[in-house]
Amino acid sequence: MSEKIEFKTVPYDPRFPNQNQTRNCYQNYLDYHRCQKVKGQDYEPCQWFKWAYQELCPKTWHEKWDEQRDNGIFAGRI
Repeated sequence: MSEKIEFKTVPYDPRFPNQNQTRNCYQNYLDYHRCQKVKGQDYEPCQWFKWAYQELCPKTWHEKWDEQRDNGIFAGRI
């Protein structure tokens, strides 16, 4: 017997109605780090934003943003 495989992706967000989801990706990245800053590292609901940006963004983008944050040169407001 074959198992049913469930695929899950980020739900529709009316703030980003276009096919290009770059802004959605970036906003979820910012929201994740803002959530952690306000609520702390262990606050579980923040993980949803992390999952969302990891689904939407190419890995190289958020790796680059992480490096920029570490170096204090990230352009976004967190």
